[in-house]
Amino acid sequence: MFKRKAYDLLTEWKEKYSNKYAAMLEGARRVGKTTIAEEFAKNNYRTYIKVDFANVKEELLKVFDDIASLDLFFLRLQTTTGVSLYPGESVIIFDEIQRAPHVRQAIKYLVADGRYSYIETGSLISIKQNVSNIVIPSEEHFINVYPMDYEEFMWATGNDTFNALRELYRQNVAIGEGVNRKLMKDFRIYMAVGGMPQAVEAYVNGSNFEEIDKVKRGIIKLYEEDFYKIDKSGRLSKMYSSIPNQLSQNKKRFIISNATGKRTTDKDREIFSELLDSKTVLISYNTQDPSISLNATADLDSYKLYLSDIGLFTTMIFNSVDKIDTKIYSKLLSDKLDANLGYMYENVTAQIITANGNKLFYHTWKKNNGTNHYEVDFIVASNAKIIPIEIKSSNVNTHKSIDVFNKKYSKKILKSYLFSQKDVGHREQLLFKPMYMLPFVLEEL
Repeated sequence: MFKRKAYDLLTEWKEKYSNKYAAMLEGARRVGKTTIAEEFAKNNYRTYIKVDFANVKEELLKVFDDIASLDLFFLRLQTTTGVSLYPGESVIIFDEIQRAPHVRQAIKYLVADGRYSYIETGSLISIKQNVSNIVIPSEEHFINVYPMDYEEFMWATGNDTFNALRELYRQNVAIGEGVNRKLMKDFRIYMAVGGMPQAVEAYVNGSNFEEIDKVKRGIIKLYEEDFYKIDKSGRLSKMYSSIPNQLSQNKKRFIISNATGKRTTDKDREIFSELLDSKTVLISYNTQDPSISLNATADLDSYKLYLSDIGLFTTMIFNSVDKIDTKIYSKLLSDKLDANLGYMYENVTAQIITANGNKLFYHTWKKNNGTNHYEVDFIVASNAKIIPIEIKSSNVNTHKSIDVFNKKYSKKILKSYLFSQKDVGHREQLLFKPMYMLPFVLEEL
């Protein structure tokens, strides 16, 4: 198993919270939740039982028909699985718990019983069909599992320079053209492969990009099948697949009707909420007045969407119906693509910011002519201050929006950054950083 940060969060849960809460690993499908849970169980408990509600035998499923008598329930569970449970030394994993809502509801009583620990994993957890008839337990300790971030990717690929990158960041001096070019190429490999464990595994095992892309297309197809199960009209799938195209057009916000091809209805908005629940996308809200509070002034009707994984985003941009053009990957890695890739760098930025525990916000406002707009790509908060972030794929000489923003909100700004492929530098108060240094900026918040 690859080294994952969620594993460390499970360790913290076991030490501090497992006597009061079940751990809930929440995230999109195929991000590694089950693997993390099972590896943790193997390494930290005497025995464990895993019940996969997405692929469970009828005999085992019937054990859960009656959980009222816990003594009898545990005896049946051990007999059916052939695994002995030991009080204080065993954990039970409920995999894909959203498929068994009555079991999730029983977590309250299982945790209160105190004999064993419990780990749940779930995808599409908040969908109304799965929770409408149950009382959602409050005895759950949520752990978000994201696609592998850049540091986890470097661990997986045997690149041990992340701490050196952190030290370079702290030095706050130019790295040098040659070294920066090499480090940016490493980062673009991450953008090409992404953080889905199956794709990373294929890369680590030496697969070419056509084979890696086949893995990613399989994950996208799986997501689309999930979407069609929820919404047979296909609108949910259309919303998902339209994200790269809408970002490439530099729109101020995501427009549902552009995805569906029809006027937006209340049903569309309901379907859209389920897209957010799937954890396959990231939402960034347009904050109307960042001088007050990002949350308090967010316009809930004005937002952008990104994919939760940059590798899937890359595939959805460049993939043809049958086969990927591997030359496109070669051009991406060598930074020779003709297209403006700013929106690709925006997506990986959104992924990194989210993985560091921050919500996504951006800000737009009209220019003096009243027709065109300025836009700051991302804004994060640090105590009572804000940090505006602009993303560029190439040209760093033009940054009018963030310059105007810096003047407008100068008293509220802690620091302002422009991230690109260029080396460390600055222009007045605007700090220039290469993309691979973004995690270290967020670490300091």
